[in-house]
Amino acid sequence: MLTIRTDLAAEAHRLWQEKAGETTRLPGVLARDEELEGFPLTRVEILDGEGEAALGKPRGVYLTLDVSALWRREEGVFQRVVRAVAALLEPLLPEKGPVLAAGLGNPAMTPDALGPRMLDHLLVTRHLGEVLPDLRSVAGIGAGVLGSTGMEAAEWIRGATDHVKPAGVVVVDALAARSLDRLCSSIQISDTGLIPGSGVGNHRLALNREGLGMPVVSVGVPTVVSVETAAKDLLTQAGGDEAKIPALRGRGLFVTPDSIDAKIRELAKAVGYGLNLALQPGLEIEDLEALLA
Repeated sequence: MLTIRTDLAAEAHRLWQEKAGETTRLPGVLARDEELEGFPLTRVEILDGEGEAALGKPRGVYLTLDVSALWRREEGVFQRVVRAVAALLEPLLPEKGPVLAAGLGNPAMTPDALGPRMLDHLLVTRHLGEVLPDLRSVAGIGAGVLGSTGMEAAEWIRGATDHVKPAGVVVVDALAARSLDRLCSSIQISDTGLIPGSGVGNHRLALNREGLGMPVVSVGVPTVVSVETAAKDLLTQAGGDEAKIPALRGRGLFVTPDSIDAKIRELAKAVGYGLNLALQPGLEIEDLEALLA
């Protein structure tokens, strides 16, 4: 059997449905489709150990926003994405206290650069307490990757939390998807934290409440699909047999969209601005444009 890799709970739930039957209800999981700011939204809540085992993800809330309209350049679409991200993040964040935002990934590798580039659009205010006392204290950190720093992202973030003492942490990272249609077209927000690299088979230390001792909210965008997963999906849609693609097994190949540079730039800004509005509800997008120019 070929391995199907996905970081998206919405896709994991869909895979389970495909195997069990469309009308079969999955015990321990609640899933429903909604709409926010005109975008399709899938809400998956994993309630217990049975749900965790079925979907292979920790219990918690997973919100997947379809932002494919961003690439159709609909009028006002960027502003709507920002407002939607803010609306989904705000109830998951601690009500008060400092927040640490961590951008995970490798800035030298474009499909993995979402987190570091988000920091370019983050309104950091921790050092401005006396000047702008009405703004919530926010600090940012680019955690880097093990191969470049010799340190796990979790080690960077634990050290930062010891110093900043935040009420909660937000981690932003690139994800892996099952479907090619999801690439750079979905944003997943969760209250479970994340395990960096899990979608590409490169598991690192977990960034979650258990590991950091505080709430951890994750924001991710799928930027890659493994070749074997894409091949299986395409072959299945064509009515073929996955056994016909054995040469792809174990190759560790991944595909990413065209124009990935432009897409990462825009998504990093949308995520950063959405996080800013969630943390600083008194501000508007126009204020961010002025403050971050």
